[in-house]
Amino acid sequence: MDLAESVASLLPRARTELAEFVAFRSVADEAQFPRSECEGAARWAADALRAEGFQDVALLDTPDGTQSVYGHLPGPAGAPTVLLYAHYDVQPPLDEDAWLSPPFELTERDGRWYGRGAADCKGGLIMHLIALRALKATGGIPVGVKVIVEGSEEQGTGGLERYAEEHPELLTADTIVIGDCGNFRVGLPTVTATLRGMTMVRVEVDTLAGNLHSGQFGGAAPDALAALIRILDSLRAEDGSTTVAGLAADAEWDGLQYPEEDFRRDAKVLDGVELIGSGTVADRIWARPAVTVIGIDCPPVIGATPSVQAGARALVSLRVPPGTDAAEATKLLTAHLENAAPWGARVRVEQVGQGQPFRADTSSPAYTAMSEAMREAYDGIPMAIAGQGGSIPLCNTLAALYPEAEILLIGLSEPEAQIHAVNESVSPEELERLSLTEALFLRKYAASRAG
Repeated sequence: MDLAESVASLLPRARTELAEFVAFRSVADEAQFPRSECEGAARWAADALRAEGFQDVALLDTPDGTQSVYGHLPGPAGAPTVLLYAHYDVQPPLDEDAWLSPPFELTERDGRWYGRGAADCKGGLIMHLIALRALKATGGIPVGVKVIVEGSEEQGTGGLERYAEEHPELLTADTIVIGDCGNFRVGLPTVTATLRGMTMVRVEVDTLAGNLHSGQFGGAAPDALAALIRILDSLRAEDGSTTVAGLAADAEWDGLQYPEEDFRRDAKVLDGVELIGSGTVADRIWARPAVTVIGIDCPPVIGATPSVQAGARALVSLRVPPGTDAAEATKLLTAHLENAAPWGARVRVEQVGQGQPFRADTSSPAYTAMSEAMREAYDGIPMAIAGQGGSIPLCNTLAALYPEAEILLIGLSEPEAQIHAVNESVSPEELERLSLTEALFLRKYAASRAG
């Protein structure tokens, strides 16, 4: 049995395991789901590593109150060490009624496997396991392997980053494979060269000591919700471009382009609705900052009373491209929000999350091995290099701790996966091809180091 046949034979087991893993409602926010769900997912991951012969398997209590899972599988004498990353925490399911099948029950439909975390990123751990099992079945694993499975990546609370900084020897490796990105589209093997950084702030606006009757006081009493709306609107230009005072927003992406018609289809933009921003789509989503209001606290429509609101608040996310310091972007965003307040409204801004952008060195030897592995696994299709609008804060931490290590970003989160949205899914064909890619990469990388 060759490597490709071995990987293919492991897919039924992978589906069973992914179903078990997805069943944990592992949202790392106790206000939404019990902590026991994350603890159960962490134990599942630890047990999976132990079953594969990993040593020193541990549940790491990280400073943000969550757990990451670690294991080490020593390699042959003199072989390089590769760190494989995934995370088991997931985004909340949002509107469960909008799912066509239960979000925490892996369901096969139209050739895809649906469930929260199937692609982002419980499937990433399954991908690592398939690759390692296939190698063991066809001659052995040629490198030392460390696996780290994070427990709070989606919350951006930085637990694993701080733990790694406090224990720098733990995750040392020659090469790091981050299994939390994805192909540009199904069937096109892709590595991610850049990640936007992120800052997240909570902005609170107060104007009155308490709510007032809108008939008696409306028209003169300052409305906190209206003030918040004006503040948030100031973050965008007329065309929808992000406009944070002092923050550059004119960079261009030089590389793989994202045709507008493809983006409209992937993003499911409604007919007649325009895209926002200027420049190419790749400029907008990979090379420039992007602000998003991701939540607002104000009275819901049902049950609302005719009142002038005394207070309102919002959660604002700002993505920033490589070359922009996330801490400086936070200061600029905070100042912008405070300065945009109308009518002397009182504004408080609190940072709740932050991660730096990342740029990989795609000329490194590990990328050569990955390029060869992808071409072989995808029947001769060459590797594409793309950007990623999302953030993986751990990448910068690892790059700072281990400046000699090569960092590669691959994964299962192609556009059809709809990560962070309802009806998230993974393509089993992509899971198979990327697992084969990773197994081939580990072989080719070991051979290049031995030579």
